[in-house]
Amino acid sequence: MTAAPAALAAGAVHTREAGDPDAPLLLCLHGIGSSSAAFTPQLDRLADQVHVVAWDAPGYANSPDPDHAPGLDGYADTAAALIREHGGPAHVLGVSWGGVIALRLAARHPELVASLIVADSSRGSGTHPDRAKAMLGRAEQLAAEGPQAFAAARGPRLVSAAAPPALVERVVTTMAASVRSPGYGYAAEAMAGADLTDELPAITAPALVLCGEQDTVTGTDESQAIAGALATSVYVTLSGAGHLANQERPEAFNAWVRAHLHVVARVPA
Repeated sequence: MTAAPAALAAGAVHTREAGDPDAPLLLCLHGIGSSSAAFTPQLDRLADQVHVVAWDAPGYANSPDPDHAPGLDGYADTAAALIREHGGPAHVLGVSWGGVIALRLAARHPELVASLIVADSSRGSGTHPDRAKAMLGRAEQLAAEGPQAFAAARGPRLVSAAAPPALVERVVTTMAASVRSPGYGYAAEAMAGADLTDELPAITAPALVLCGEQDTVTGTDESQAIAGALATSVYVTLSGAGHLANQERPEAFNAWVRAHLHVVARVPA
């Protein structure tokens, strides 16, 4: 498949990195309300096994705004350019919106994706008109309220009811510092138009699909639908976690990622 031009040159995308650059590459793609800061537990605790690279998506946090709406393919192609810049291929970890990008990346650039870890994600909001409308409405809410108020209202919904206050505060602070217009609006537009249902069976990269048991944003049914449609997958429910399972249950989450990498890449666990 001929790739469309990347939304941004890979070098323009801000990243946080940890680990040996010669180790297998783990590229981390954050959710629609976050940034590379969301992967602090993975940067801190997986760097002994892999080279962890977490991006700020185009238009988020420290990455510049694209000059046009990239569309889902634009985000996927920018991630592909980042993998090439780091010598690829990569194991790609995507949370929520990042998981949708990771799946499209695996479909468009299969030679660059050694495996997938898809966490608390979906097939896109375009699977139902109400979901698409709600996604676009969130972009309108951000534009009207500003990042601080938007994050204060939305952030607590992303973790379980039992999440410690410090985690809730960290999620809200990260969101407020990461989202802005037009970047969030571009991402919401891409999500509202995405429905990966038909292309999932053609994805050949081995996948680990995880979901927090108490995820009320995308939910376990949606993660199970992804896992069931992929050619090769393992599905895991993480108890005691909401939508941000990688932050709320980092030890369990990282243990599953380690096990996955050990199986698919023979990386020492």
